[in-house]
Order: sequence, then C-alpha cells, then structure tokens
Amino acid sequence: MRVLIADDHAVVRTGLRALLASEPTIEVIGDVAEAAAAVERARIGDVDVVLMDLRFAGDAGAGVRATAALRALPEPPQVLVLTSHDTDADIVGAIEAGACGYLLKDAGPDELLGAVRAAAAGESALSPTVAATLMGRLRNPGPVLTDRESEVLRAVSEGSTNRQVAASLHLSEATVKTHLVHIFDKLGVASRTAAVARARELGLV
Repeated sequence: MRVLIADDHAVVRTGLRALLASEPTIEVIGDVAEAAAAVERARIGDVDVVLMDLRFAGDAGAGVRATAALRALPEPPQVLVLTSHDTDADIVGAIEAGACGYLLKDAGPDELLGAVRAAAAGESALSPTVAATLMGRLRNPGPVLTDRESEVLRAVSEGSTNRQVAASLHLSEATVKTHLVHIFDKLGVASRTAAVARARELGLV
C-alpha cells in the first residue's frame, strides 16, 4: 500500500511516517504540507491512499477541495481524512467530496493502521464518533449549507467582520452579505449572533 501524507504540521507528518513505517505492507511515498501539493503528487498515479488533513494554514476548505480533486483524477487514490475537526459540516463535506474514511487525530495506532488498510481495499473507515454523527444527520438532516456558506459562517463564528470575510475568501462584501442572507434563511434566524448560536447547536461550526 503506497501512502501519501498531507498535513501542514511537520510534527504530525513525522509521527505518521514513523507509525506507518512500522507496518511492512505500507510504503510512505511522500508527505506534503499543502493540500494542493497532494493533488499534484498524486497525478503521477502511484498513490493508493492519501492521508488528508482538512484545514491547511487557516484554509478551512482546503482538504475538502483537494479530496474532490483527488477523486476526480484519472487514477484516483482513496482518501482517508485524518483531522482534529469533527463538526457535521466537516464530516459531511469530506464524505460528499469522496473521502472513503474519516478519523480523528486521537485515534489509536491500531485504528489508524486498520483504517489505512481498509481505505486501500476501497472500504469505508469511520471512527465511532464520526459514524454516529453521520447516522444522526441521516435521521435528522436539518439545514444544508453550501461549501461557501459554511466557509462564510465559520469565519463569522470566529469573529470576522463582513469586510474581513470578504478579504479572506476573495469575495466582495456584497457577495458575503448575500451568503449571510441565505444562511439566515436556512437557519431560521435574523442576525449573525443567532446564526452562529444556531449553527453551533446543529454542529455546523
């Protein structure tokens, strides 16, 4: 099994390399610090599984976008998300983008190695917490935000003004306001504060 590691923390990449090296059936063919670099490396076609973090250098959507791009390649590798983020939006976004598995970084070594083997075989690998979240979403779908709406809402929840959101996402302020109107409508609220509170209740941020 040929594995590529994508994580923007050098310590995490080093630790994962050491763990995977202990498994004789796994070969780590590289590690990258940027999500887009994982896509470029995988274009060579010799990657079976990409261990993908979700957020890179503050970009909350980088991992999901890279996952979708990886799965769209002519010879797509399997993508196993390994992250510390477990909101509904993160989990559903990654699975919808094509990830076959989703683990949290507190997973034990055996769980991680088992997940890599499952991913290489094209099987799903979900941590119990993630599986429970997905089942909950299936039973109670709730409002569904687009990727861009999720990015805007996440930035707002972190205290960013409309101008700051626009700058960070390379949008106009008018577009940010339009997204907020749609978010308010979907969440059934009338203010930014209420939207953030409701989103947290629903596990969207």
